[in-house]
Amino acid sequence: MANSPSSKKRARQSEKRRQLNASQRSMVRTFIKKIHSAVESGNYDNAQAAFLTAQPIIDSMVNKGIFPKNRAARIKSTLNGKVKALKA
Repeated sequence: MANSPSSKKRARQSEKRRQLNASQRSMVRTFIKKIHSAVESGNYDNAQAAFLTAQPIIDSMVNKGIFPKNRAARIKSTLNGKVKALKA
């Protein structure tokens, strides 16, 4: 348990950031699930629209430090491949 005032404040800040980061991660996962469901339904237009919506959000998570840069790139590449496979 935190004892000094500065460590108590640090604990409060850490908890606030943890909750915000969890919310942001959950939001991104929801967008990714929307793309997966559109791909599974076989609708290219919906999948493409969902991907175009999710792409800048995934990039913004990198800028906020939620995702590492390479993880975001890997996620986008995988999703884009699945969406493009629908068109073929």
